[in-house]
Amino acid sequence: MPLVVMKFGGSSVADPEKIQNVVRRVKEKREAGNGIVVVVSAMGDTTDEMIALAQKLNPDPSEREMDQLISSGERISAALLAMALQNAGLKATSLTGEQMGIITDDSHTKARILQIRPDKIKTELAESAVVVAAGFQGTNLKKDVTTLGRGGSDTTAVALAAALDADFCEIYTDVDGVYTSDPRVVPAARKLGRISYDEMLEMASLGARVMQSRAVEFAKKFSVVLHVRSSFKESQGTIISEETDDMAMEKVVIRGVTLTEDEAKLTISGVPDRPGIAATIFKAIAERNVNVDMIIQNVSEEGFTDVSFTVPRAELNKARQTLDALLPQIKAKGVKADESIAKASIVGVGMKSHPGIAATMFDALSREEINIMMISTSEIKISCVVEKQVGEKAARALHSAFGLDQEKD
Repeated sequence: MPLVVMKFGGSSVADPEKIQNVVRRVKEKREAGNGIVVVVSAMGDTTDEMIALAQKLNPDPSEREMDQLISSGERISAALLAMALQNAGLKATSLTGEQMGIITDDSHTKARILQIRPDKIKTELAESAVVVAAGFQGTNLKKDVTTLGRGGSDTTAVALAAALDADFCEIYTDVDGVYTSDPRVVPAARKLGRISYDEMLEMASLGARVMQSRAVEFAKKFSVVLHVRSSFKESQGTIISEETDDMAMEKVVIRGVTLTEDEAKLTISGVPDRPGIAATIFKAIAERNVNVDMIIQNVSEEGFTDVSFTVPRAELNKARQTLDALLPQIKAKGVKADESIAKASIVGVGMKSHPGIAATMFDALSREEINIMMISTSEIKISCVVEKQVGEKAARALHSAFGLDQEKD
């Protein structure tokens, strides 16, 4: 019997009516002869509401207790969906992360999966039950509940598909696929029929909100083909897979444009320019489990330099506190934070064989009189930090400059 993993996001299970829509889709798959594992997120804005409630009681709650709290949203969704499936005549069982055998490291609020022991899932599937999995969560070796970070239910779905050797992994959401850019920012954005793991990984890590980047990383590692599609439409969505002939770099240079506005820039001024200082700074940041993205060090003047780097805005306070405590040790002059930034990026495997991509990007921004504050590149992406107030204008300019507004086969 083919096995299908179906993941439904928060907007897809936001209320009883939408849960019934999920029941309909699951029932169709089950009646077609498939074994089914359904992964669900928390209903609607439940997670945000719980975070806001926690911060009213404690502005800086412990990450362990936050995981205890916010993991409950997915368990509620899973239990409700299982009840609805049972009412529709299907055998169904809801399982928590621990019951599914998802073992993670100790990094509360953004844990990484170490191992999956899916014995209970296999037992339920063998007894013809639809397994409804609470996404976004697992347990560490201390038996503490952990969560996998924003969008972590995507990672749950892909990890289960890999562990169970599923035939398909479908990601159902409130959009009907992956677009060349966010249609809310770039109205001319178009849906893509296919996209490679590498391109999707870059787009997800650079602000595209359709998939969690770690989920795509997992899919690439274990060759899990993903189908991102709408919960509310029957149309074909976007296939995410290995690069194929129709994605050939000679045909498409740039696949998409992304914009993220949830980062902040930190600048350490007056840093002594000597070996080991950068290692000291970024080791301290890493020990606080803060993700660093773009890094720039200015040219040294009179033995001192400035070091700037970007971090997720949610981790800004933690990073700032770390640097403030470190200043006396490294003998730097001060730390300045800037939250009014945005990062516009272009992504495409075609960059590997087409010269002049950076020049086209910089020219497009220049024509719009947009100043570039920081630049970062990889083999298949270029990112520019700009002022937040011009971020959307930058995204639209880049989308047009690389011909993504035009219809293609």
